[in-house]
Amino acid sequence: MPRRLLGAFLVAAALIGLLQACAATPAKPGAAVQSSALVEGARVADWQLSHMDNFDYVPASQFRRDTEAPRDWIQAAFYIGLTAYADAAKAPKYTDAILAHGQAEGWGFDKRPRHADADATGAVWVWAAARTHDPAKLAPVRARFDTVLASPSSVDLGFEAKPPQGGDPYCQARWCWSDAIFMAPPTWISLSKETGDPRYLAPADSEFWATTSLLYDQNDHLYFRDSRFIAKRSDAGAKIFWGRGNGWAFAGVARILQDLPKDHPSRPRYEALFRQMATKIVTLQGEQGYWPVSLLEPQQTPETSGTGFFVYGLAWGVNHGVLPAARYRPAIDKGWSALVSAVEPDGKLGWVQRVGAAPDQVGPDDTQLYGVGAFLLAASEVSRLSPAPGSAAQP
Repeated sequence: MPRRLLGAFLVAAALIGLLQACAATPAKPGAAVQSSALVEGARVADWQLSHMDNFDYVPASQFRRDTEAPRDWIQAAFYIGLTAYADAAKAPKYTDAILAHGQAEGWGFDKRPRHADADATGAVWVWAAARTHDPAKLAPVRARFDTVLASPSSVDLGFEAKPPQGGDPYCQARWCWSDAIFMAPPTWISLSKETGDPRYLAPADSEFWATTSLLYDQNDHLYFRDSRFIAKRSDAGAKIFWGRGNGWAFAGVARILQDLPKDHPSRPRYEALFRQMATKIVTLQGEQGYWPVSLLEPQQTPETSGTGFFVYGLAWGVNHGVLPAARYRPAIDKGWSALVSAVEPDGKLGWVQRVGAAPDQVGPDDTQLYGVGAFLLAASEVSRLSPAPGSAAQP
């Protein structure tokens, strides 16, 4: 069945199935929170699944060709969110959609052997192998990462140097931009967990801290997008901390902690960084519940991709005992409400900043797969929250 027809069929089925499940399950504390988040997640997931064979809604000038690439980071971010949602909703059809995607792609990668954006889809393949108990699905991931292990790069992490004939900066053979924290190390660490092979964990840990040493601002507790932004300032004289760029990093740390062994010597360091970022992040939330596209400047419009990643990370921290609920639940609730308000009646998520590397304009009709992935990650963790103090109704 074509992906568009399959997705359209799934829209009604998902809502009916989730509502029936909620009706058949006795009410319990937090049930309203869970069902609300899961139903909203189904609406958004199903709209996106019904639009996976035609991306005409993405203007050609806005990286449509990159959006169409089934193994690149844009689709990978969506499927990463869908894996989390499939686990939370326990709806087999989402698992089936992910497995069908992996099967169609042969569990493979694009032609960039060391690029973090190309690593991202590996997290989906690792998830699929774990759910199906089929280690054969890991063969392309292992072959890719084994090649890197055999000849690790030591290129400088400065973003400016590029080949004379054009192409990716040299540093992208490593993780020299904040987005990479979401794309690559969680994949390496999840592969280590699934295979029991510590060889994949060690370089992920060391490379993460090399990236953080360069890009993390110890005063503002936020990440610069890459080395070009360290000395750059906005027209108002503020440091430029991109909203989604920090969303990638914050959500990436949560995903690292998800699979990092509890006794790993670096775990306290990751948790300290995560708490430090969370403390800063909640102070930057706008009145509407969204985070600004440029975090140290006033919010001009809604923006849902960075907001989705922040809500996910904060909710993950609360659900896993890393962050105290009393302090962070108000920001989570406010952010989740903002995200839901950006969903159109048909399930399309709006106000997603376009593909880029810095704060930029965003409009109500702008949408992208990574924004949906962020929404689904947030929905998955919000669905697991206990009722807020003094309320058993809704987030």
